[in-house]
Amino acid sequence: MARLPATLTRPPSRQTGRGDRWGPGAPGPRRPAPPPTRGGGPPRRPGPPPGPPPRARRAPAPPDPRRRLRIGRLLLVVLLLVAAGKLVEVQAIDAGSLANDAAKQRMTRLVVPAERGAILDRNGTPLAFSVEAKALVANPRRISADWSKPEVRAVPGTPTPDQRKAQIAQGMATILHADPLALFQELTSDRAYVVLAPLVDPTAARTITTQFPEIASEDRESRQYPAGDVGGSVVGSASWSLDKGRVRGNVGLESAQDATLAGSDGYRIVDTAEGSDAVIPGSTRAEQPAQAGRDVVLTLDADLQYTVQDKLSAYVARTGAKDGSAVVLDAKTGQVLSLANSAAGGAPAPGDAAVTTPFEPGSVNKVVTFAGALEAGLIRPEDVLTVPGSIKVADRTINDAWVHGPVPMTMNGVLGKSSNVGTLMTAQRLGPDRFAQMLGDLGVGTTTGVELPGESAGSVPPRADWSGSTFGNLPIGQGLSMTTLQMASIYQAVANGGVRVPPRVISATVGPDGVRTPTPPPPGVRAMSPQTAQTLRQMLQSVTQEAKSPNQGTGAKAAMDGYPVAGKTGTAQQVDPGCGCYAKSTYWITFAGMFPADDPRYVVALMLDAPPGGDSAAPLFHDIGTYLAAHGNVPVSTAPPRVVPLQLP
Repeated sequence: MARLPATLTRPPSRQTGRGDRWGPGAPGPRRPAPPPTRGGGPPRRPGPPPGPPPRARRAPAPPDPRRRLRIGRLLLVVLLLVAAGKLVEVQAIDAGSLANDAAKQRMTRLVVPAERGAILDRNGTPLAFSVEAKALVANPRRISADWSKPEVRAVPGTPTPDQRKAQIAQGMATILHADPLALFQELTSDRAYVVLAPLVDPTAARTITTQFPEIASEDRESRQYPAGDVGGSVVGSASWSLDKGRVRGNVGLESAQDATLAGSDGYRIVDTAEGSDAVIPGSTRAEQPAQAGRDVVLTLDADLQYTVQDKLSAYVARTGAKDGSAVVLDAKTGQVLSLANSAAGGAPAPGDAAVTTPFEPGSVNKVVTFAGALEAGLIRPEDVLTVPGSIKVADRTINDAWVHGPVPMTMNGVLGKSSNVGTLMTAQRLGPDRFAQMLGDLGVGTTTGVELPGESAGSVPPRADWSGSTFGNLPIGQGLSMTTLQMASIYQAVANGGVRVPPRVISATVGPDGVRTPTPPPPGVRAMSPQTAQTLRQMLQSVTQEAKSPNQGTGAKAAMDGYPVAGKTGTAQQVDPGCGCYAKSTYWITFAGMFPADDPRYVVALMLDAPPGGDSAAPLFHDIGTYLAAHGNVPVSTAPPRVVPLQLP
């Protein structure tokens, strides 16, 4: 059987379909015959015909350079607008604040310390003044860190941090004559700031900081006291204050007059180099000069002060007293010429005991009773009073210091022999009201207003609280208290014709320009008439008169050759704290007086605290008065000593 042609192997329907594409009756394109199958089987069925050939892609259009240029221009405009806005903000809106901030970063305010004023005695002798000094400081931590750096340790022979600190301590000790161990202990502490030497001479400080760069110096002011302890309890002390950055008063007038002495600090506003405290030359922007403090001129006499301190301390030591104080006043002006205490030895103390520590004055206070009686016209010096050995006042019996029966005494004798009984008899005639009035006029129970800190007013029982026995104590100087300065002020009124001028220790201040401004004197207070004061001075001479018994006064050892002395001794029982009662063997010993009695130049008040033997303070008055007479060139009196009868036969 003949094989059919290859072209006719598909069904007619498939051929017809192809004929549609190529036209009716047109033969389609010839396809290659499928390869024969293995094994001679029928040929594989052909796959689908291939699709139309892919169309060629159109090449993309090249980018438009004008579009890129427009975008770039737009971005540039935006950036320029932002920059312009920031420029306007910096140069116009925030220009002032930014300039101020920048100036603050480079400006430094430097304090220009004011020079502290000096303290001078009445003759211009310096008692306190300031000198330039340096404080030597270090940072122990920084020294350890610097000398532990690898590059430092790599150098052969380099000391360890502790070895370097030991070198510094030894070098400083040699220059400053200090303890090297103490310096080394400070340098080896774990602190960032230590003061190795607070007050060092600038030359020595410069030598040390040059030799040891690890040590820095800071400006200080050193307060000097060339007279040592002379007047120290009045002058006080001052020292450098780290908080204030200047010298500040601690005690005494250095503290009380700190505002006057300190002055006012100034300042300089300068530019400093970046990262440094170095001042750029010529960069001062503003400055205010410091206003130096004023000098304070005292009423004290340094030579007299030294002598009174010396004599007081020696007498206290000789008598075995616990303490003592002395005050010397100008009789006319009330100015304090000397104010001394033995316990402190004149060294600075929180307060001057002659001003801060009251005591019961004893018979020294009898002058109040006699001033009141004379002022009231109740007595005359030559009046005779029969004085018994004791007197009963309310529930108390008061005796004289010596045993006696009724004896006729002149009023001079009652005062000169210090009769408690005769004084109380006179006080009863005066009455408590007039006595209280005289106490107030003489300043008892009130402060004097002296410029020293811590002044005590003493104490006087309020008049409304007086009982019958109160008036048995006060006229003889028990049951009230006063300071040595107050006691001196009472006698200053008697010496000054009855006018009490409150005591003062500052006579003037002197400004930086050298202009002296006197301190206005306080107004005087008339306590008694001139005639009463004159008569009282005459009566007080009977206390110091030297005569045969029974006409010798209790203070005869206060008498001075060539100078009539008017004064009064005092002995007051101290209170026993154990029982709250008066002790039988512990006393305050006092003396207050003036000379020359007819026209006094000086008033001296003395107090001894509990001398075991009850020694009188009259000899100490004699010693101080003798020096005063020579020091003050007081003319010697040619009149014979005054002697009046104290006790009649």
